Amino acid sequence: MSELRQPEADLQAPVQAQGPVEAQLFGAAGEEAASPSSSSSPVAPSFSACAESLPQDALTVLKSDLVAFLLLKYRTKEPICKAEMLNMVLRDHRDHFPVVFSRASKCMQLVFGVDVKEVHPHERTYVLVPTLGLTCDAVLSDGQSMPKAGLLVMLLGLIALSGDRAPEEEVWGLLGNKGLCAGRQHCIHGEVRELLTRVWVQEGYLEFRQVPHSDPARYEFLWGPRAHAETSKWQVLEYLLRVSGWDPRSLPSLCAEGVSNEEEGA
Repeated sequence: MSELRQPEADLQAPVQAQGPVEAQLFGAAGEEAASPSSSSSPVAPSFSACAESLPQDALTVLKSDLVAFLLLKYRTKEPICKAEMLNMVLRDHRDHFPVVFSRASKCMQLVFGVDVKEVHPHERTYVLVPTLGLTCDAVLSDGQSMPKAGLLVMLLGLIALSGDRAPEEEVWGLLGNKGLCAGRQHCIHGEVRELLTRVWVQEGYLEFRQVPHSDPARYEFLWGPRAHAETSKWQVLEYLLRVSGWDPRSLPSLCAEGVSNEEEGA
């Protein structure tokens, strides 16, 4: 959890993307994670005064502790209630629950690809579900495994925005800006080259192939058959637009393209 105790802006650093669309989708999400007044947060943004009463470092520690607790519940597929979170994690900081829960929920969504959904508003009970229903984290084999659907959704979105095929160098550039480097072990995602080019290829989420007629050889990433079966280009783009705070109506050409491609594939 030491990496989660970094400031949120460091965990989701803005990306120096090639175009304005990519920059907005993959960069603004980081700013969203750092902001306690996010409109997509499951908690109403009426707790700024509460947040100011506790140092940011202390809030970050509480957020990471709550994320660790939520990850445990996600592995065991158990629902969770507000009372349990207060008793187990925030016993001495009950007044700060709204801001800590909001930030922890955003971290679960952006970093791990896990959505925190309220199922019983009166009892304040929540369930933890994979983003877009992706099943890549259906089985976490050991206690050290971390959900990785957040990274997968980001890659699927990049491929969709790159004309359904993303050059290898563009993918590694995006990941490098987020501190994910090929050949280097990451505390959440492991060795990312193996994850992208072997694990997710074998599971059918990605295709990794040589660009036809390229000399010297260049490689690219495409959606795999399992990604097409579990979600759609339009769902991924809509999700990225939502978490980045963009109004889909500001991207009419992109929206039209997504709808057109879905109709052609139907």
